[in-house]
Amino acid sequence: MKFQIEEITVYFPYDHIYPEQYSYMLDLKRALDAKGHCLLEMPTGTGKTIALLSLITSYSLSKPQTPIKLLYCTRTVHEMEKTLAELRLLYTYQVKHLGESAQILAIGLSSRKNLCVNPNVVSGSTRDSVDAGCRKRTASWVRELASTNPNIETCQFFDNFDRMGSDNYVLPAGVYTLQDLRSFGKEKGWCPYYLARRMVRLANVVVYSYQYLLDPKVSGIISQEMQRECVVVFDEAHNIDNVCIEALSVSVRRQTLEGATRNLSKMAQEIDRLKATDAGRLRAEYNRLVDGLAQRGNLPITDAWLSNPALPDDILKEAVPGNIRKSEHFLSVLRRLVQYLKGRLETENVEKEGPVSFVASINAQAGIDQKMMKFFYDRLHSLMLTLEITDTDEFLHIQTICDFATLVGTYTRGFSIIIEPFDERMPHIPDPVLQLSCHDASLAIKPVFDRFQSVVITSGTLSPIDLYPRLLNFHPVISRSFTMSLTRDCICPMVLTRGSDQLPVSTKFDMRSDPGVVRNYGRLLLEMAAAVPDGIVCFFVSYSYMDGIVNSWNEVGILQEIMQHKLVFIETQDVVETTLALDNYRRACDCGRGAIFFSVARGKVAEGIDFDRHYGRLVIMYGVPFQYTLSRILLARLEYLRETFQIKEGDFLTFDALRQAAQCVGRVIRSKADYGMMIFADKRYSRHDKRSKLPGWILSHLRDAHLNLSTDMALHIAREFLRKMAQPYDKAGSSGKKTLLSQEDLEKLGDRDPADMLF
Repeated sequence: MKFQIEEITVYFPYDHIYPEQYSYMLDLKRALDAKGHCLLEMPTGTGKTIALLSLITSYSLSKPQTPIKLLYCTRTVHEMEKTLAELRLLYTYQVKHLGESAQILAIGLSSRKNLCVNPNVVSGSTRDSVDAGCRKRTASWVRELASTNPNIETCQFFDNFDRMGSDNYVLPAGVYTLQDLRSFGKEKGWCPYYLARRMVRLANVVVYSYQYLLDPKVSGIISQEMQRECVVVFDEAHNIDNVCIEALSVSVRRQTLEGATRNLSKMAQEIDRLKATDAGRLRAEYNRLVDGLAQRGNLPITDAWLSNPALPDDILKEAVPGNIRKSEHFLSVLRRLVQYLKGRLETENVEKEGPVSFVASINAQAGIDQKMMKFFYDRLHSLMLTLEITDTDEFLHIQTICDFATLVGTYTRGFSIIIEPFDERMPHIPDPVLQLSCHDASLAIKPVFDRFQSVVITSGTLSPIDLYPRLLNFHPVISRSFTMSLTRDCICPMVLTRGSDQLPVSTKFDMRSDPGVVRNYGRLLLEMAAAVPDGIVCFFVSYSYMDGIVNSWNEVGILQEIMQHKLVFIETQDVVETTLALDNYRRACDCGRGAIFFSVARGKVAEGIDFDRHYGRLVIMYGVPFQYTLSRILLARLEYLRETFQIKEGDFLTFDALRQAAQCVGRVIRSKADYGMMIFADKRYSRHDKRSKLPGWILSHLRDAHLNLSTDMALHIAREFLRKMAQPYDKAGSSGKKTLLSQEDLEKLGDRDPADMLF
């Protein structure tokens, strides 16, 4: 369908649109007009992705004199592929109506592991090993040696790509998934990874992961040439503050320092070898550093990985300090730093320090000042380039140390250095760790807000939405949460506060191990397993709690009773095991046997796996998934949030726990034709201060009669709900509720928001 939103002609590839999609587009357009940032919470299963893509691409088509580029950030490769599939459908529709004038280039960009087509490289077990295997075959000096020595292996795909020249490799217009790029690369004999890297500059739409914009070690390589007229979308952004913090945090352990020592010894040997064979190369590097010529930006494509943009622009304009320009002097300074860090890890007490005092301590004891440390990451990679080191996988330890030094030398606020001799949950096992912990999420995302004209932060679970501007330190021009229009009540949330024996249930620390709570949680699942068909998903607050409660159920025989009704599968911290368990869970649901999947809040399954249709008719959230509140890193962050942003500890912890709970239960409903139940099994959810933090689209279906249930009452409600859902589904809404708008409806509506209209 084709319709107008103010002066914009929107091309939408379906015959009908949901009212909330139209409302979403209205607010998104207003944000684009204002060239500002926005926060939009859109209920799960309501077509958020296609609404975003349709409005932004149509907006760009309507302004050919000032076209905008879309940078669409996703969390996982699976989400990237789904987004590109939606975009392909939209693109086909737009070309059908507009012809060549609607042609665009849209690509997905991911790591070498996901794009490489060289069988000898992509067989590597990890992303780092694939990266190292690629560089061993594509580095300029390797290819130069290979021209005279046929025994040196290069990559034919990269060689073919490089021979074409920068003006000759062009992707035809269209939408390219990762598989499309691999297929195109095989057909042409070109490297898909480097082809995608080149095409990023020319593409109208780029779909890639958060790290390509938020991680300073990656963003300057991939995104440095993106113009200001870009619209950035962070999809599924409910955890974006945590992603920002992780991008600027570094952990150093004993094995890191031991590995760094080995790296330094090997680099010293390479320097000695180079002095004897090609001293001119070391002199050339030294002269370049004396002249203050930055390594970044002018590197060959194969060496661009060595350029690190972690330094702010004002630092880049400075010359590298004289006492680390010579390679042997730089290695000597690094040895002193490693030795200093080894000494700090010898402590038997927990220590916490700010960056300023920590750098002062390093200067006093190791003679390394702040200005030197700012350049460590950059200086290391200049040296690795000079030494022609391609096996970067081997040198990850010294890179970690230099990353740590650059961050601690650059930022004076928003960080803590926390040294712990052991994990307090396992005090009998020595495991010292020095952690540079970032507390301020705004530090990583501020360059994105400053650089691009519009940033869209969107998800199905952003409530309470007013906390994000404070956490990320920005001012959105639009901030809104949308409700879901339904022809039937296909969502049934319930709050279970007690078992059939009327004993309260909760995962509060003083109650979670109570035999009555464990028994009632088990009986709840047993009763539901007997009554609910197909798939049931259970989320626990942590791996340790899940292990403990499942063991207890096994000891008292509850688990065996549950398995008489359905098969049971469990998420583990091993990705391969979990993937296998998920596959078998789906097979059990497909064949009608039914299954139960045990998972953990904040785990991989909670964040990226959908349990739509018969794969998830019920989700049970066992407890409130608060973070481990004795974590010293968390306590330091809470203190920083209180002092800097006036966010109270309790407010943040509740906000974080409830967004995780909403994310877990939201897995069960993925479209309006779907249906499912949500049980919040903890008495604390009956409190208004907790419950009110849930997204509005869940709260709007949470009746007062469902706020204080026992197991028996919840079972009765579940049976009634399933009986009601077994009736034919009235998709068109003949019951009187208008949940699908046609083109004629939109023409009557004009530019008014459907939320303000009564259908």
